[in-house]
Amino acid sequence: MMKRLLLALLLIIAPLPAAEAFPLADGREYVSLGGRWNYIVDPMDTGIYKYHMTLQKPTKRYFADRHFYQDKTTLIEYDFDKAPTLEVPGDWNSQSERLYYYEGSVWYKRTVDFHRVPGRRWFLYFGAVNYQCMVGLNNTILGTHKGGFTPFWFEVTDVLEEGPNSLIVWVNNSRGVSEVPTINYDWWNYGGITRDVLLVSVPEVFVKDYRVGFDGREISVSVELDGGKGCVSVEIPELGIKKKACTGNDGKAAFKFKASPERWSPDNPRLYDISISGGADRITDRVGFRTIKVEGERILLNDEPIFLKGVAVHDENIGINPGRCRNEEDARELLEAAKDMGCNFLRLAHYPHSEQMVRLAEKMGFLLWEEIPCYWNIDWSSEETYANAENQLLEMIGRDANRAAVIIWSMANETPCTPERFAFLKRLFDKTREVDPTRLVSAALQKEKPDFYHPVIDDELIALTDIISFNQYYGWYDGKPSVCDSISWSIPAGKPVVISEFGGGALYGNHGSTSEMFTEEYLELLYRKNLAMLSKIPALCGLSPWCLKDFRSPKRPLSGIQDDFNRKGLIDEQGRRKKAFYVVKEYYEGL
Repeated sequence: MMKRLLLALLLIIAPLPAAEAFPLADGREYVSLGGRWNYIVDPMDTGIYKYHMTLQKPTKRYFADRHFYQDKTTLIEYDFDKAPTLEVPGDWNSQSERLYYYEGSVWYKRTVDFHRVPGRRWFLYFGAVNYQCMVGLNNTILGTHKGGFTPFWFEVTDVLEEGPNSLIVWVNNSRGVSEVPTINYDWWNYGGITRDVLLVSVPEVFVKDYRVGFDGREISVSVELDGGKGCVSVEIPELGIKKKACTGNDGKAAFKFKASPERWSPDNPRLYDISISGGADRITDRVGFRTIKVEGERILLNDEPIFLKGVAVHDENIGINPGRCRNEEDARELLEAAKDMGCNFLRLAHYPHSEQMVRLAEKMGFLLWEEIPCYWNIDWSSEETYANAENQLLEMIGRDANRAAVIIWSMANETPCTPERFAFLKRLFDKTREVDPTRLVSAALQKEKPDFYHPVIDDELIALTDIISFNQYYGWYDGKPSVCDSISWSIPAGKPVVISEFGGGALYGNHGSTSEMFTEEYLELLYRKNLAMLSKIPALCGLSPWCLKDFRSPKRPLSGIQDDFNRKGLIDEQGRRKKAFYVVKEYYEGL
């Protein structure tokens, strides 16, 4: 059965149904499918293509005649039961030495025990799989998903069988010119089922989606049911809110409440219990209420100016052998380091981080910038690439729209100024404002250097953004730290400025002269000079040094210094603090 199941998944004979986003809140009934999964590495995609077939012409006949209907004499050269195992959630690169650099296909398998309960529906939920996958259950291909950092689900009510069920997932993390991100990027391409896998149980009519908003005067709640229409109720006990309404034929209902909740902020990350019921379904969540807007050259949180004391973070855990963050404990280590540095703001770069990271950051009082991986140069002319980017954007917003901590949606990082790129990103900006007009939108831009000492921020995207955010590396890629003393910025007036990246590299414990790159002393001086330079920008409203922790990157092979790590972290991969960490801490404490 297991062997036949694999072969039932092996040939993509037509476009398969894509997965949908699924808001997972507290109160859902689910079974975690985390743990040890058997896996088979398939670098030649033998599980998909016949040896003499081209990639463009797989056929259903070959699939049916030669694979699915086998007799006992057929040679089968794989066996999941004898295959090694990987921990899920988790990347394969950090779990197996032979998969350290691996990019390609891996097949995952586990058995799911199931006992049916009348009147319930079941959904198979994936927090993220990098980069594309095909999911099959009991000889049925459920569908596909593309994009390595956002959640998706498939309904499996009619596919699950009483007792043991065979679940197989094909995962491929190969880079491609039309993908998002594309072939070239500066972080590790961790492959695998990198976030939670859950079997979620809901009633036949259930709450498919809900959005909570606050404009400073009213709380709004919109609810959408799946499976039929009915009555919906919303309760926020601490605010005395309890109201019921009936949905329309579209299964949707909307509520508005006059209320004066205690405002969520970094100094007071106040969250309220909320419960939403629809039909026999009831989910609970904890939400915060705050307002965010720009007024001239200021960012206003709850109508008060705020300075974003930030740092950029990658979704990679602290440890001797770091990999993708796997759980809340991994996220907490990163957040506690940022909190001790004095941060109230995090740029979650360069892709959506885990829901655990976002929710924990909200509890700890961090404002958040979230972005999708339109990184450097992607295929701006491809409609398929745009659809991919938009889908990742919508899945990110759909997951985190109720998180008060999220104040900025970012479309891109360090992209070239071309007409195709502008048109592509304008569509993303327009879509973002359409689905969520309550937050700020931006992108990490680049500076121009008509004069080395007079850098200009002149990107047509500024007309579309709420804030002016840009990356700069004076003292690292551009001269020595002392050049910062002579820099005069030219930045359009009228909008807040947030420096989305600045910094340099150092190997922890590598001490020497302030003129010797990769020493802690050089980085310490670089930060002092940069902070003094950037503080002179009149509209400066925030900083996001690059970055919190040294992270893996195959673009950084310098032996004895980098060794496959980007060394721009303020702490190293084991969490040890460099001298520059304390420079930033001192600066933030003085604001």
